[in-house]
Amino acid sequence: MTTTPFISRKGISRRGMLGAALAAGAAVPLAVTAGPARAHPAAPAPAPAPTATRLMLPAPTGPHPVGTVQLHLVDRSRPDAIAGPGHFRELMATVWYPARDVGRYPVAPWMPAGAFQAFLADVGFSDLASLGPLTAGHVGAPVLRTGRRLPVVVFSHGAHSHQGDHTVMVQELASHGYAAVTVAHQYDTYTEYPDGRIAVPLRDRQGPTLPGDFAADLRFVLDCVEQLAGRNPDVDRRELPAGLLGSLDPRRMGAFGWSKGGTATACATLADERIRAGLSLDGPMQMNPPLAGDLDRPFMMMSAAFTRATDPEVAAFWSRLRGWRLDIRAQGAVHISYGDNEALFPQVAKAYGWSAQQLQDVIGTLDPDQAVKIQQAYPLAFFDEHLRHRRSHLLDGPSPAFPAVTFLP
Repeated sequence: MTTTPFISRKGISRRGMLGAALAAGAAVPLAVTAGPARAHPAAPAPAPAPTATRLMLPAPTGPHPVGTVQLHLVDRSRPDAIAGPGHFRELMATVWYPARDVGRYPVAPWMPAGAFQAFLADVGFSDLASLGPLTAGHVGAPVLRTGRRLPVVVFSHGAHSHQGDHTVMVQELASHGYAAVTVAHQYDTYTEYPDGRIAVPLRDRQGPTLPGDFAADLRFVLDCVEQLAGRNPDVDRRELPAGLLGSLDPRRMGAFGWSKGGTATACATLADERIRAGLSLDGPMQMNPPLAGDLDRPFMMMSAAFTRATDPEVAAFWSRLRGWRLDIRAQGAVHISYGDNEALFPQVAKAYGWSAQQLQDVIGTLDPDQAVKIQQAYPLAFFDEHLRHRRSHLLDGPSPAFPAVTFLP
């Protein structure tokens, strides 16, 4: 299979990066505007699929079991010119939350089956369809009620990616008492609608897929979170898990995202004061429309390929942060390191007999086990400090528990 050995400012080709990912969730890192290319090694060509066990995600570390439910949402304030008259922006969202009595509820797959098959078929790896990982989320399980509403974080995926590609982080937050809401951004994702329609990223025409469009999706989802105080925002009125209505706290909401989703998180946080804290996972910060205004609320960046030292857009965004701010980088991390890739790629590499160098060519030199622990610990510490006022000191400076993490001045 041919892969594209570079990342350009227009983004690498979907087929090239998905081929490199071997369907393990990497997808295309975003860029919006043209500019210089970045070196990126091609992944090794896959051998015929061996007999293998199902891919696994690490279990969350929090004290609570996790529940999950999908929502079918329609933003009637935004007409959909691609779908035609009478159609509006249509999104799938998934809520992850601390749950109880989960034993009789099935666990959710990493991606809906139809979307996962489309994802694999797009890169010629349909034979891996039976190996898709399962999550820790129990579908429809009752919400754990503790007497206080749950703080909320919304998640925005990267370009040509999907809402499950950071499940490790999402279910980690839910296991520690958060409601995490992931969004499938229409026309730039692989997802499945309740009526069986399978959506894939647009291939041959420009759609509403700029960071500003993603940011508008996030703000609409915040509206839906507010609606969950008393009514079901699902357009099909499907039954919600017991206890979900009224369990989310719209006064404590944050946002995070990877790549283009990180840029979208910055856009949404600048525009919407309901987002009390924002986190970007290696977002390029190439904003369209251009950056405007300063931000006085907490914002954290986990950098890898896109850094203030190498990217003027990232440096310009950093200069607009007037409140609490932090920029960290894990040594050896690459663009896809802050996500499920670090848990899944080593398993794919083992199944296909990759060498250690071949695996590093794809996920970088950051130790995968350390990478998973980093993405479980640092987002949780950030949102705990700024949404719950729980300070763990992990964000104060370098930690011996995470020797790869450097704090950028």
